[in-house]
Amino acid sequence: MRAGIVVFPGTNRERDVAIALKQVTGQAPRMVFHHETDVAGLDLIVLPGGFSHGDYLRCGAMAARSPVMGAVRAFAAKGGHVLGICNGFQVLTEAGLLPGALLRNAALRFLSQDCKLRVERSDTPYACHYRKGEVFRAPMAHGDGNYFADDATLDRLEGEGLVAFRYEGHNPNGSAHAIAGIYSPNLRVLGLMPHPEDLVDPLMGGTDGLPLFEGMVEAIAP
Repeated sequence: MRAGIVVFPGTNRERDVAIALKQVTGQAPRMVFHHETDVAGLDLIVLPGGFSHGDYLRCGAMAARSPVMGAVRAFAAKGGHVLGICNGFQVLTEAGLLPGALLRNAALRFLSQDCKLRVERSDTPYACHYRKGEVFRAPMAHGDGNYFADDATLDRLEGEGLVAFRYEGHNPNGSAHAIAGIYSPNLRVLGLMPHPEDLVDPLMGGTDGLPLFEGMVEAIAP
């Protein structure tokens, strides 16, 4: 599987994702900078966490208008797989690749802590190495992770099975329906707020996030 990681000014989780991807693919992913428009040859594009463009205006708003995002939209429109984590999820909503928005956390403060995620379905490229209903641990680090959408959108996400993960036990940021991640209708674009890439090795304190990356390789590899 050939993976690329998009890097914006202010991105700071690209190396974490690169470690996770190299661990499961055996090769280093390509770093794709925000001004580039060539993503040919990639099977997966990851938008990692951080504070793209300093989170000015709204989180992800400026990054969504970067030259590279035109290429990412075209890639997704052709059925390419796109994973947005934390700030990457925010960019995906700002770019119109996923519905809704990520608002300020309900407690109005930055959250840096572990959370528990429940897998809502396991028949997708990203969750195929988990079981439906399985709960796993993931670190979170965000100030604007409160998922919001209008009632019609939430009903559609629920009705079409597009909720990927929910916060289990405690909803730390106030997200509607405790949503921590959502899919596109074709299940090939995933946005989620917590950081599974930070738990892929025992030296990191656990491997709860490793199945997500192992599943991607199995499902996406040509």
